[in-house]
This record gives sequence, C-alpha cells and structure tokens, in this order.
Amino acid sequence: MRQEYGQSPDEIFDTVDEADKVIGALPRSEIHRRQLKHRAIHIFWLRPDGKLALQRRSYAKDNSPGLLSSSCAGHVDSGETYLIAAVRELEEELGVKVEPEQLLEIDYAPAHVHLGQEFVRSYLLQGEFAQCLHRPEVDSIVWRTPAEVARWVKLQPTLFATAYIHLLGRVEIRKALGIG
Repeated sequence: MRQEYGQSPDEIFDTVDEADKVIGALPRSEIHRRQLKHRAIHIFWLRPDGKLALQRRSYAKDNSPGLLSSSCAGHVDSGETYLIAAVRELEEELGVKVEPEQLLEIDYAPAHVHLGQEFVRSYLLQGEFAQCLHRPEVDSIVWRTPAEVARWVKLQPTLFATAYIHLLGRVEIRKALGIG
C-alpha cells in the first residue's frame, strides 16, 4: 500500500523476542515509542557497472529524514516474511519489481539500538532495473561504488542514517559489496 506520507503510524508490525520469535503485533507508532524489538529489511542494489544505489530518505520520514541509506529499507508487516517484505518494499519505494529469487540474503543482524531495535535481514540485488521513486518515501537515488561509499561514510558520517552505518560495518555485507 503506497502512502502519501513518509510512513503510516497505523501500520501493524509483529513484535518479537530476543530470539526473533513473534510475541505480538502492535501499530508502528507504539512499537517505536516503546522501543520494542521488531523486524526490517535492507537491500543493497548493485548495477552491472559496479555502482551501489544509495537512497536519500524522504524529508517526510520520521526516522533519518533526508539522510543517505541503503538502496531500499523497510519494516516487515505483521504476518509477512522478511523476503516478501523485501520484494514489496522494492516495488513500493523504487518501483522495481523483482521475483524473490532475484534477492540474495547476505546478512542477518540481531536487534540493536543502532538498528532501532530491529532484527534486519539484508539482501543483495544485482542488475539494471527501471525505477520510479515513490517521493513520499524516497527523495532521490545516488550511485557510487561501494569503496566510494565506505570512504564517504568515514569522512561525513552525519550524512548517513545510523542503521546504514551499522550495517555497512558488518563483515558479510562488506564482503558481498567487495569492500572486505
């Protein structure tokens, strides 16, 4: 469902325990207010020319507005799997329609304060795809090589979402992006 704003406070997400097992479901606003553990996905999209898509988050977002982040990111809706959420979020945010098998899971991060108490599964998408940005969620896309992104994050970390910096520091994501 495409929103006219950066997000809907009425979205329902599963709450999870320390082992990422579902223990309930609550509205987005309540989960974030109470800092409860929940689930999210991040997608790292590489084109054939080796450039990585960075998303400049919409200024209407409630979290990290206007900051650079992964190519696509979003919450897992209640009852949804991580992979299906990733496919849905790609289409909702970037207008990129893919089949689940086109996404390669590259990392599974435990809930952490820098991830907003989210368990995060990260996926790699490779290829050239037409895009149609959903402006209430995405301001723009910036393309850089993963090495350029890694240097940029070190030089100007305040331009990047905290969750993105955290994920970019994870070994498996760095390996998948070729920045070991």
